[in-house]
Amino acid sequence: MSKILVTGANGFIGKALVERLTTNRHSVRAMIRSPSRCSHSQVECVVADLSDDRGLHLACADVSCVIHLAGRAHIIKERVTSSLEAFREVNVNGTVALIQAAARSGVSRFVFVSSIGVNGDRTDGRPFSENSVPEPCSDYGRSKYEAELALISCCEQAGIEWVIVRPPMVIDSNAPGNFARLLRLVDRGVPMPFGQDCNQRSLVSLQNLVSLLERCAEHPLAAGEVFLAADGDNVSTREIISSLAHGMGRSARLFPAPVSIIGLTCRLLGRQRLFNQLFGSLQIDSTKAQRILGWLPRESTHQALVRIGHEYRVRF
Repeated sequence: MSKILVTGANGFIGKALVERLTTNRHSVRAMIRSPSRCSHSQVECVVADLSDDRGLHLACADVSCVIHLAGRAHIIKERVTSSLEAFREVNVNGTVALIQAAARSGVSRFVFVSSIGVNGDRTDGRPFSENSVPEPCSDYGRSKYEAELALISCCEQAGIEWVIVRPPMVIDSNAPGNFARLLRLVDRGVPMPFGQDCNQRSLVSLQNLVSLLERCAEHPLAAGEVFLAADGDNVSTREIISSLAHGMGRSARLFPAPVSIIGLTCRLLGRQRLFNQLFGSLQIDSTKAQRILGWLPRESTHQALVRIGHEYRVRF
C-alpha cells in the first residue's frame, strides 16, 4: 500500500485514525478544510472541500486507498429548508465527487465510514447484522444509506474496491455530542433516572474503530463487504453511567423511574428519538469482521468506559 488518504482528518475519528496509521508506518495524506487547522505535523495535509473538484484531484493523486470520514452529521434546521437535502448535498453528492476524483487518480480501494443509523435506531431482541434490511429512520441515516448505494454503483463502474463500515456511537474521553454531555453530567454528580437495567446497547470505542478501519484498508478479503462495528459486548444505560463514574472515582447517582411515563412524556414533547437513545436497545452483531478479517476489539465496552472516565477526570 503506497499512500492512504484520510478525509475529515481533523475530526474526532480522523485524528485518531491518522495517528494510528502513521504509528504503524503507513504513508498518510490528511484532507482538511482549513489550512490553519492542520493538526498533523508529521503528515502531508491537503486543503480540499468535497465540492472542490480541483482540491479533490490533488488530494487523491498518488493515493492507493481512501478512508472517507468527512460528512455532515448535524444541521441547524432553522437554517435550511430541507434537512434531508442538506445531508444529501454533503453525504451523497460529496461522496460521489470524491469517488470520481479517486477513479481519475487510479485509487484501488475506497473505505466508506457510514452509520448504524442505516439499519435503524433501535432493536427489539434481534441484533442488527450485515444481513439486516436497512431501515433508516432519520434524514441523516437516509443520506448515509443513499451514499452507500451511490458508492457501490460508482466504485463498480470505475473498478474500485469498496468497503463500508457502519459504527454506532463512538466513545472516547474527547468524544463530541451526546456522549460529551453525558460525561459532564456524570462528572458533576447529577442524579439521573437510570437506576434499573431496561435496555442493551452496543457501542464502539474510538481505538477499536480505528483499528478496524486500518484492517479494512489493507485486508484483501475486506473488498466488497459491509461491516458493522462494535466492541462485542452490550451495556445498559445504567452500566454506561456506572462504569464512567467508576473510572472517575465517583459514585453514580442513579434512581429508578417509570420508563413508560418517561416514554409517554417524550412522545408528547416530540423527543421520541432522545427516548430511544436513552432507554431503547440497539444491539449489533459485529462477528463478521472478526470472522473474515481476523479483527479483534482491543478492549471491551466496560474497559473502555472505565478508561474514558479516568482520562476525563484527569483532563478536567
